[in-house]
Amino acid sequence: MPEGSSVSDYILFAGGTVVDGTGAKSSPGDVLVSADRIVDIRPHGQISHDGKRVVAIDGKVIAPGFVDVHSHSDNAPLYAPGDLPKIRQGVTTEIVGNCGFSLAPSDGPPEVTAFLAQCFPRGGPVFRSFADYVDAADQGGYLTNLAALVGEGNLRLLAHGPASGSTSPDGLATMIRHIREACDAGAFGLSTGLAYVPGMFGTAEQISQLVAAMPAGRVYATHMRNEGSRITDGIAEAVRVSRDSGHPVQISHLKIADRSNWGAAGEILAHLDNERRAGTRIGQDAYPYTTSSMMLSSCLPPWVLDGGVDAMLERLRDRQTRQRIASEVLDPTSNPHNAGWDSYIATAGYTGIRVASTATGRYDHSTITQLAQRLDLEPFDALARVVVEEGNVANMIASLIDDRDLEAILRHDQTMIGTDGAPPGFGKAPHPRVAGTFVKVLGEFVREKRVLTLEEAVRRMSALPAEFFGLPDRGTIAAGKVADLVVFDPETVRDNANYDEPLRPPTGIEFVYVGGRSVIEGPTWTGIRSGSRLEPVR
Repeated sequence: MPEGSSVSDYILFAGGTVVDGTGAKSSPGDVLVSADRIVDIRPHGQISHDGKRVVAIDGKVIAPGFVDVHSHSDNAPLYAPGDLPKIRQGVTTEIVGNCGFSLAPSDGPPEVTAFLAQCFPRGGPVFRSFADYVDAADQGGYLTNLAALVGEGNLRLLAHGPASGSTSPDGLATMIRHIREACDAGAFGLSTGLAYVPGMFGTAEQISQLVAAMPAGRVYATHMRNEGSRITDGIAEAVRVSRDSGHPVQISHLKIADRSNWGAAGEILAHLDNERRAGTRIGQDAYPYTTSSMMLSSCLPPWVLDGGVDAMLERLRDRQTRQRIASEVLDPTSNPHNAGWDSYIATAGYTGIRVASTATGRYDHSTITQLAQRLDLEPFDALARVVVEEGNVANMIASLIDDRDLEAILRHDQTMIGTDGAPPGFGKAPHPRVAGTFVKVLGEFVREKRVLTLEEAVRRMSALPAEFFGLPDRGTIAAGKVADLVVFDPETVRDNANYDEPLRPPTGIEFVYVGGRSVIEGPTWTGIRSGSRLEPVR
């Protein structure tokens, strides 16, 4: 019996099938928990029920709690009750601060506030330092466990303000100081959003210097500069930063987001494997959808974004400039300066781009085609109006990914799973991945399509990310591990979230335990918030 525990502390999960997270074949078994730890796993009936609280899980699977490696829920501890859509699908740990956006440090020029309003609810708190954010989050408490990255976009704007398109030596030194302070306060690494302003203005050399300033083993997570026709260039840049800095790199939401390059997933995955064999430590994650969600301004050619948000909005207000842009988004090759840029409009069409969340909510739930009809405008003029009137606080859902590429990426043995989901309180119509990602993998891609075995899917959602991000107490069902556990019915588990009801809870999740405490029973939250802020061990 563990020191300090009594018989009444024990919870016995009896009668289920254990999928332990390692990828090993599942087996019937019972799991014994005391306080916040797993203490024993044995075949059915070999652990006495006497004096224990027994949770009967006959016919169900018990697995390690899932790790969402690509979350934007930095604000969850500050937003009661927290990230319910995640915990309801079995997520017990989230890696937040992705795509160059983080809640801290954020106390700076107005450009920082405008930047963060593209990812987090307006009017939220600002933090002078990452340490201040950590203190506030600790006081708020945690529904899920959180491991936080710091966003390069914050650092760039704090260092350069409206001049973020250039990087001075003093500015780079300021960014390095901020990243070191964040790591000292517990940041797990640095993230970049190289497709967004201001991240797109950073060079591989500058980013390498930032990453190299972190303690050994901290992760560099990147929303790559190129995810479509020139995705190999994006990968080459990510690999270069990893090699030059000596840090592992996580490629966020790996996909082929350009129609002209659909079918190339096998080639891209082979290229990544070659880089791994050459010694680069590379992680990758994906979500199980053929639609993506990002800022609506991502539809614009790079030159339109030059100079920052205010310059972009001014260009969109000019009728002649809009006409030029409208032509280029349909035919990027008409302007040689667009070389390497993938037009989401050319891939998805205006009908395939849906406004998801805006500052006012007045354009939400409509495709660009529908808005054009409603406003009696040409489609691009309708898109431009949304971006301008909403002050660039406008997210979209776009059909960008081919089914075959998605399945190939999900099959790859190094693909982790991430929601890339909007944070609590941000917008009325988020992408359904925020509430459906992990159960969609289990229901559609394991049970229905058999793209993955159950054991392999659980490994990708637990042990693989726990090992890559340095979470040694989590990710597997083993004696001594923290009792973050999910119990689900493999025959009924499925996602119910859709584009009209993106936050509908899933079916088939029976229990979720965080730190040995019951947080979800059926679809119902028990009122307990037993998560923790995780700290790097390297």
